[in-house]
Amino acid sequence: MSRGYSIVAPIVLLVGASVAFTALALFAVTFSGPPRRPVPVRPALVAQALKTGAVPASLATRLTLTDGAVLPEPRYREHVNPAMDAEIARAAGGGEVHGSYFGPPWIGSEMLFGSFRVAMRLPGAAPRWRVVETPEEPWFTRWHAMNLVAILSLIVLMTFIAWRIARTISHPIERLAAAAAETRLGTRRPIPAGGPREVRELAAAIAAMEARILEAAEGRTAMLAAIAHDLGTPLARLAFRVEKLPEGARERAEADIDEMRTMLNDVLRFVRDARGDMRARTELGSLIESVADDLHAIGRPVTAKAGPRLVILADPVSLRRLLTNLADNAVRYGKAARIAWASLPGWAEVVVDDDGPGFGAAPAALFEPFVRGETSRSRETGGSGLGLAIVRAIAETHGGYVTLENRPEGGGRARVRLPLEPTAAA
Repeated sequence: MSRGYSIVAPIVLLVGASVAFTALALFAVTFSGPPRRPVPVRPALVAQALKTGAVPASLATRLTLTDGAVLPEPRYREHVNPAMDAEIARAAGGGEVHGSYFGPPWIGSEMLFGSFRVAMRLPGAAPRWRVVETPEEPWFTRWHAMNLVAILSLIVLMTFIAWRIARTISHPIERLAAAAAETRLGTRRPIPAGGPREVRELAAAIAAMEARILEAAEGRTAMLAAIAHDLGTPLARLAFRVEKLPEGARERAEADIDEMRTMLNDVLRFVRDARGDMRARTELGSLIESVADDLHAIGRPVTAKAGPRLVILADPVSLRRLLTNLADNAVRYGKAARIAWASLPGWAEVVVDDDGPGFGAAPAALFEPFVRGETSRSRETGGSGLGLAIVRAIAETHGGYVTLENRPEGGGRARVRLPLEPTAAA
């Protein structure tokens, strides 16, 4: 089986393509050259135009000639040059000449390069000036436009190539992260193994790690079930023997044995309900109302608020245990339980509120097995510390999750989200 391509390959390809396209762009710019500069002009030809009032035919596209009453000002990047003024005046046979020329005056030259503007005073009482000048040069030429288009095209092309290569690398990692985030104890989900070789190796390592974790969890669960089952026989013998104790001591011993049996039964329920093997289409609202009615019938202050009809794929026995544990926990520590449910995109949400002191600063710790919010371990509060652990295990086995919150107005809130049946969520 092919190991696939390395993640290094597309990165090297991107860098190489960037260098190659940049070199091609520089090559094209270099050989296309900058905009053609205007041809230089001899001062004698400027003097001829000023003297005769006509531009030589060879410079018809290079120079313009105008008359005006105002001496024009120098333009951008033009400077006065008295020496050049004197040379043009001599070539024109005398007269008052004022000009502005491209470049600083200390750079001597026998030719006029770039832009210039030269004015000679005409004879007469009123001052009039004959002006020979080069036209304004555009700051943005066709050459600039071509270079700009080439640069923008190169940027767009390289951005697209980089995006495609980045998606080739990131998409398998995103799918791998999503699959890892959906991993739950008791469920085995396929780990996607596409993409570069390094991502494939990472996927294989995650799949192997998931298998080891699930095997360890299943082994721990089996061990708990075996211990809980095996302890039943010694407890039965103890219960038989305490019958011979005096009445006062017998009652206390029987209470201790009953408490131990309750804890063992909770462990067995934890093992059984965490598996959730029997799945069926379940109408969530009917199940919640049934649980609330059953608890209310035995004197528990539990109420259910009517909600929408929601169908989920669940193990009804395990889900009933989840709801019962949350309601019992709310009644035990919060005096009453109020259950409501709602529909969210793709999810069914169940909320259980109480009027107790809340869950403290670290509610997530209460989901750990054998951790209790009330630490006295008294028989009055009861419980083995497995109630919320069972709730979390059942929720995660069904592809959902559970959170505990402290309500701003006081009291606690347990929020459970379970995935809707695909046809119901569509």
